[in-house]
Amino acid sequence: MVVRPSQGPVRIGVIGARADIAVRRMLPAFAVTPSARLVAVASRDAAAADAIGRAHGCRGVHGYAELLSARDVDAVYIPLPAALHAPWAEAALRAGKHVLAEKPLAQDPYEVDRLFRLAADRGLALMENVMFTAHGQHALVRRLLDDGAIGELRSFHAAFAVPALPRDDIRYRADLGGGALYDTGVYPVRAAVHFLGPGLRVVGASLTRGRGHEVDTSGAALLRTSGGVSVQLSFGLEHAYRNDYELCGSIGRITVDRAFTPPADHVPHIRLQDTTGSRQIVTAADDQVAGTVRRFCAAVRSGAAPSDPVREQIRLLDEIRRCAADGG
Repeated sequence: MVVRPSQGPVRIGVIGARADIAVRRMLPAFAVTPSARLVAVASRDAAAADAIGRAHGCRGVHGYAELLSARDVDAVYIPLPAALHAPWAEAALRAGKHVLAEKPLAQDPYEVDRLFRLAADRGLALMENVMFTAHGQHALVRRLLDDGAIGELRSFHAAFAVPALPRDDIRYRADLGGGALYDTGVYPVRAAVHFLGPGLRVVGASLTRGRGHEVDTSGAALLRTSGGVSVQLSFGLEHAYRNDYELCGSIGRITVDRAFTPPADHVPHIRLQDTTGSRQIVTAADDQVAGTVRRFCAAVRSGAAPSDPVREQIRLLDEIRRCAADGG
């Protein structure tokens, strides 16, 4: 049975409320977004569920299945380890709940297609929580491109890498879907899709395991568009911090730092270099987490959500994985 939202805020339950991104970013965003209302958080640990619920003004629920049976929950947010996103997204959809799942939604293109078909058949919204696309700085970059600020686009470079994680971090566990490609690699791949659209092809790729790890901890990929624009992407879990992209054109280039995970109070400085010289364009701070929550609530109201970027993203991630396995 599909749960139809009332005329008030979308009532949201969280599956796996102890996840770091849930506690730090998403639960506070649900609390301050008028179109959303956090009603329940679920954990396999009853005491933890109750404690987190009290801290965020909602009730705690013991067990994920119990949350899915709640009649006062319109939609669920899933911040579980990557390997559990698809199974619990499917369970939620079959329970009639709209779904916002952490990235990646799944690690297989066929699984992503299947989940979106299920959501469409049931009139439910299904979104992957890649939040940077909701930030206003990227809309400004798009306007600069469309206005010809750097001429014809020639190449795109993007990188997202973070320093080494604690050894017991779930992103180092193969059984939980860990690894750099499906964690930090999602960002530069999605950025390439965001600016260059569908039809990108993987020309070469490399994935490397750090010493003592069972998953890839760094990677790089070379892609191209049908029109000959080259795309260079890099990502990693044990690197000096990087979080940027650059678009190079026939007469200039645009560079964006703090591209993927800026805090809400960060004031973006977009660097534009053209035939007249180099300058910084300062734009407004923006809360991409709240923007994503608003976008999801709007999708719930319409009973659908755009799926093409997610499908293109997972296709490219899978091509990168297979290309790297074949030796690049």
